[in-house]
Amino acid sequence: MDIEQLREYALQKPSVEEGFPFGEDTLVFKVNGKIFLLAGLNSSPLQFNVKCNPDKAVELREEYPDAVLPGYHMNKKHWNTIIVNGVLSSAQIKEMVDDSYNLVKGKK
Repeated sequence: MDIEQLREYALQKPSVEEGFPFGEDTLVFKVNGKIFLLAGLNSSPLQFNVKCNPDKAVELREEYPDAVLPGYHMNKKHWNTIIVNGVLSSAQIKEMVDDSYNLVKGKK
């Protein structure tokens, strides 16, 4: 998965907005005005942050230590940084984006 595929996937979700509130290097996706996905545009391989249930976040970090890290510049209890380096499948990556979207969407 590359940045364009990630962007396309995020934007197909209902009520999603994209922008650059933190500068031109970080693409941010929001639902209901709340961030659910941040992607660095200058990282190689692609890296992005997603919100995650705290217990599941720890499980994913333990299971995929080379691809799932505590959220960079985020609350590490609730956010993971995902490194797209071939360890995770596209389906797993999409599931993480879906989980983040659903966690944030539920809050108003």
